Amino acid sequence: MKSLRTRRPPAEPSSTACKEPQEQDWAIDEGPASAGGWSTGARANTSTLIRWGLWCLIVLGPMLGTAAFLTAPTSADLARPKPAPSAPATAGAQGAAGFAQLFVDEYLRAGEGDQERLAAYYPAAGSLRLEGATNRRSGGQLAIARLRQTEHGVWSVTVAARIHEAQPASTATSDRRPGAKAAAGPAVRYFQVPVATAPAAGGASGFVALAMPAEVGAPPRIDAPELVYGPMRPALPSDPRTEAVTEFLTAYLVGGGDLDRYLAPGTGLDPVVPAPYTGLAVDQLAIEGEQGAEPVTTVPDDGTTLRLLVALRATGHDEVRVPLTYALTLTARAGRWEIAAVDGAPAPAPPAPAPSTATATTS
Repeated sequence: MKSLRTRRPPAEPSSTACKEPQEQDWAIDEGPASAGGWSTGARANTSTLIRWGLWCLIVLGPMLGTAAFLTAPTSADLARPKPAPSAPATAGAQGAAGFAQLFVDEYLRAGEGDQERLAAYYPAAGSLRLEGATNRRSGGQLAIARLRQTEHGVWSVTVAARIHEAQPASTATSDRRPGAKAAAGPAVRYFQVPVATAPAAGGASGFVALAMPAEVGAPPRIDAPELVYGPMRPALPSDPRTEAVTEFLTAYLVGGGDLDRYLAPGTGLDPVVPAPYTGLAVDQLAIEGEQGAEPVTTVPDDGTTLRLLVALRATGHDEVRVPLTYALTLTARAGRWEIAAVDGAPAPAPPAPAPSTATATTS
């Protein structure tokens, strides 16, 4: 069989400029199809990027949400007002105490016409009625006897003052007569001052008195607490502890010898300069946990520590002996006692254990 072939008609030799264009009856290959100006390859890359972006959102979504929840301020935080800056409690107490001392000093000296001097501490004092002459009395040796906080920013300060009364000339003349009694010495009196404190300009603390001073009684005294030391007993010269504290205190107060040779390693202490005394004698010792008076002539093992009270008499440059008491901590090293510390205060005894329930029930 012969294959059938379709023959194309021969092209007419005519100019395209003279004839209208004819429709094409075959497809033209124009390369890769385009969409919106992008090729299909670019569209595939875009799809890949979108797919990876979605996966990143899926993975990072919970993490971003948690971070946003933790960092977002709560409604309670938004509603709670920010506290105003206030002066530290310690600084407020110290400042209130000093302010009250100055106020009491001015108050004791004040007389007629001194309202403005008092108004610098208590503004309402400008309208007070004052009597008597200025400086008819004065307060010496002012000291804080009590300090307590009654309200936020308000301190009650009790100032002790030794009052000196100005003696009238007529009284001074009459006292010179034979048989006249000597005038009583200055009396210690106590004045309570309410002081308010608040932040002031520049970050400082400001103070003002809320009332004039009120004279009050002396603060109550308490019983001294029990101490860790035993009873005071004579300081025997044969006791190594007597020898150690005597040599140390002599170098410390009199200036005799090198102070460092009596100190334990790591203890830093300078002698009193200039030396206030010319000599001393240790009279008594109170030893931690020691109740008996048995003589001690040996030093325990290295590292043993011991606290004790030392009662002594020191001779001044005027040849007058004055009593002194020191609380010391000693440590044993190389067969001798060394001074580990000059304690700031005698050590109180630990509180007694509470009775057990069974003991209380039996009682």
